[in-house]
Amino acid sequence: MIQARGSVLAKRHRSRWPIERRAPISALPMDDVRLKKIRFRAWHRGFREADLILGPFADNHVHLLTLEQLDRLEALMEENDHDIYGWIIGRFETPPAFDHDVMDMLKTFRFEAFAARGEGQGA
Repeated sequence: MIQARGSVLAKRHRSRWPIERRAPISALPMDDVRLKKIRFRAWHRGFREADLILGPFADNHVHLLTLEQLDRLEALMEENDHDIYGWIIGRFETPPAFDHDVMDMLKTFRFEAFAARGEGQGA
């Protein structure tokens, strides 16, 4: 009985609202999945100031990074948000383990984003 109802509903659903067919996440290339995860993590840090630097940076740059740079970015994002933010804005000295090309890109991006937003609109 339940099966019959499901069939009727499925037929009705197909006839009224076409379902958009998407590839399951497992069918996407691994790089696409990895980049989506990095972008999500960059935007959902839990510390708004870090979100506003790491999120746009990820949106604009992750597709251009090498695999090694992606590894460094992921390792960096494992650190405390307040520390990352302090390193980017220069409040704290960047530890040698994180003083690399990706951190330099983040620091440069921070100034580019600040210039684009204008005076008084954030770090």
